[in-house]
Order: sequence, then C-alpha cells, then structure tokens
Amino acid sequence: MKVSKEQVRENRKRIVETASALFRERGYDGVGVAELMSAAGLTHGGFYKHFGSKADLMSEAMSCGFSQSAESTQGVSREQFVEFYLSRQHRDCRGNGCVMSALAADTARQPGLIKATFAAGIERQLTLLAAENGATRADLIDTIAHLVGALVLSRACPDDDPLADEILDVCRSRILS
Repeated sequence: MKVSKEQVRENRKRIVETASALFRERGYDGVGVAELMSAAGLTHGGFYKHFGSKADLMSEAMSCGFSQSAESTQGVSREQFVEFYLSRQHRDCRGNGCVMSALAADTARQPGLIKATFAAGIERQLTLLAAENGATRADLIDTIAHLVGALVLSRACPDDDPLADEILDVCRSRILS
C-alpha cells in the first residue's frame, strides 16, 4: 500500500518527537531503533526510509527538543523560568524536560554533528532569553550553566534523598537573589 507524502511527513514527525522524548529520558544509548519505532507506532524496517543513521535522528530529535523548550519559554520572565526549571516537576519529567540537562553529558561523547546541533540549540536559547529578559549574554550563560548543573546534580541523587530537593532549593534561591 502506497503511503501519501503527507503521511510520510507525519510519520517522520512522530518518529522525531518520540525519539526526542525517549533520548531525554534514557540517553542516546538507552534507546534502540526497534524500540523507538515501536514506540512511534511504526515498524523497525521503516526507519532507514526516514533517516540515514541513528545519528541523523539524534540531531533532528535534539533540535526538536530545543524547539519545544524555546516554545515553552517564550513570554516567560527570568524568575518564572528559574522557578520552573529548578522545580521538582521539571526534575522528574526527563522526557519532556530540558535537552541541555538531559543530554549534555551524552552529547559530549558524540560526533561533531551532534555537538554542533547542541551548540546551536544553546545559542537559540540564549537569543530567546536575551530578547525576553534583556540580560547580558554573560549573565545568561552563567544562569543557564547554573540551572543545568543544579538539575543534573539533583537528578543524579536518589528521588527520595533530601539532597535532591536541597540542591534545587539552594540554587533557585541563589540564582534569584
């Protein structure tokens, strides 16, 4: 049965969005192509009709995640952004959370294409935050690095460990003061 061009676009979009969430939740190596395609409701054999390699999908999925983050931060004040970013809700929602905190360590071990996509996503986030808040680039880099580091450290602790929440609380307070 022939699939329409529109259906091909929809299938590709579903694969990318599914991959974006799964990669953020489990890392690049934690998701196989067969599992990913099944989660997207498609067969494993169709993957290479859409992507030349898993790395191509990783790059596109990362861009998708950065776009989703950008959409959710438009019109948000710096204070609102910090409050949400360093919340337990964001911490516990890896699959729909920030690409930077979910995939920075994994990305550091990837080829140049993946790193370049990651850097472009950071640049885009910096540009959006600067436009929304009028802060200097240096201040934004400092804030983002602090936010990402705090979330990564909090996620690395057991969920029920008081230190996980303490890290979020202390860093949120320090950033906003």
